[in-house]
Amino acid sequence: MPSSPRHLGLILLATSLAFALIQFDVTIVNVALPRIASQLHASLTSLQWVVDAYAVVFSVLLLSAGVMGDRFGAKRVFLIGLAVFAAASLACGLAPTAEILIAARTIQGVGAALMLPSSLTLLNHACEGDAALRSRSIGKWTAAGGVAIAAGPIVGGLLLHSTSWRSIFLVNIPICIFGGWLSAAKLEEVARRGEREPLDLVGQFFAIAALAGLSAAVIESRPLGTAHPVVMICAGVAVVAGVAFFLRESRVPHPMLPLPFFRRPNFTPALAVGIALNLTYYGIVFVLSLYLQRELRFSALTTGLAYLPLTATFIGANIASGAITARFGGRVPIVLGTFIAAIGFALLLVAGSHTPYWYFLPAFLLIPTGMGLAIPAVTTAILGATEKTFSGVATGVLNAGRQAGGAMGVAIFGALCGRSETNIVHGLRSSAIVATVLLAIVGAIAFRFISNVAVNKA
Repeated sequence: MPSSPRHLGLILLATSLAFALIQFDVTIVNVALPRIASQLHASLTSLQWVVDAYAVVFSVLLLSAGVMGDRFGAKRVFLIGLAVFAAASLACGLAPTAEILIAARTIQGVGAALMLPSSLTLLNHACEGDAALRSRSIGKWTAAGGVAIAAGPIVGGLLLHSTSWRSIFLVNIPICIFGGWLSAAKLEEVARRGEREPLDLVGQFFAIAALAGLSAAVIESRPLGTAHPVVMICAGVAVVAGVAFFLRESRVPHPMLPLPFFRRPNFTPALAVGIALNLTYYGIVFVLSLYLQRELRFSALTTGLAYLPLTATFIGANIASGAITARFGGRVPIVLGTFIAAIGFALLLVAGSHTPYWYFLPAFLLIPTGMGLAIPAVTTAILGATEKTFSGVATGVLNAGRQAGGAMGVAIFGALCGRSETNIVHGLRSSAIVATVLLAIVGAIAFRFISNVAVNKA
């Protein structure tokens, strides 16, 4: 039986707080970079790593963190992740040098990776046997992340206006303490998978190496160029480790990622949609940042405010997605969402050298509406396609894929802009065409291969 409404509400609050913290620290740091550079004498490269160290470690460890949650207990791993995140936030806030700040941000990424798959596993467990309740809960959980993404730059700006840049990290600590207390009191441990099964450490090593190589190649391809030896080596590591990982997982008796997952109804098409959504969204946001500031001459603050429709609309769409999925199944919001977002990307083709901002408002509303409808339904489809004892692995695969997709989007769409500022308008239009076509393709795949029947495994 599912948890009582009040108990489920507290569980949803605890898991949503964690997801909000993870997303909050993705966006809030950007507004503080000039202050950090000034006070810690940080170079541009160091500032890039202040942002990327968190994102890369987070994405690389998601799959392994999901395995740990399934193996050692989702509640235990979740609480450890929350504690690690709090300690790392304190270290960030007290960092005397840029190097120590980067190291602390790396540890923050570890904590975030431990929390994310486990939070979804715990929420899935609390909705036991009720697919409609799970859909609505995941919609609200996703909305919490949307609130955090939208609030990050604004809260960061307010904190910087009245206090030091260190406050953007220290503000996490009371939230972590409250979340830890609530989680310890209200969350129930989830049944573990095969405690006597040997850990697939070799498989985890190959998975981490493949994701790390891919992330490094994508991040460095824009400043160095795709033909640079560093980029080629990283890409080679990703390919070799990826092939070794799948060969390993196909042969060991207790793999960290059972490959039959990919043959289950809904799993692979939902994963493809999730990757495409992140690739197009994060890629276009990167290009739009260049366009608004360099072509339309917006200030950094004005650019942040201009993004509000692009982020805030996620919230209502996330909540609506849960209700639609609960009533009609996952295919409807996924297909509807991808095609609405595709129309939004197509509307960005109006971009020119002096296009008024209000011309972009329809696109800025349709893109997050479509994605907000699709993302919770994708997560629900992934969870519904796997047994509960594999929930952490399943959500780890989804979120690792989405993070890798986001990084690829920045690299691909950034490359379309080229290195010259005169190419930004052309790059934005080209990126909009690529995003429109890609989302139309995955929308068609979802219509053909994703069923409306929720698969509930015991």
